[in-house]
Amino acid sequence: MAETAGTAPQQALSREKMQSYWARTSKLMWIIMILWFIFSFGIHLFAPSLNKIKIIGFPLGFYMAAQGSLVAFVVLCFWNAKAQNKIDEEFGVSDE
Repeated sequence: MAETAGTAPQQALSREKMQSYWARTSKLMWIIMILWFIFSFGIHLFAPSLNKIKIIGFPLGFYMAAQGSLVAFVVLCFWNAKAQNKIDEEFGVSDE
């Protein structure tokens, strides 16, 4: 089978491996979604009580809403990419 320049060969997975691959990918997706929900809504629900704590003159609730959640989202993005690449490599379906 000839390859086109810039494309990787397609590797067929057995039905059992596809189910295992999807189970791992799905589990990762749900973990990321739960953490996203916590950082999007959970932290902000507690902002009034967190505002009693001050860090560098700013209330902790403000800091977590303005900075902490954004940092957490960036970390989640990089962690998701790294974890998904690891799963892809384990099942032999990575892009590289």
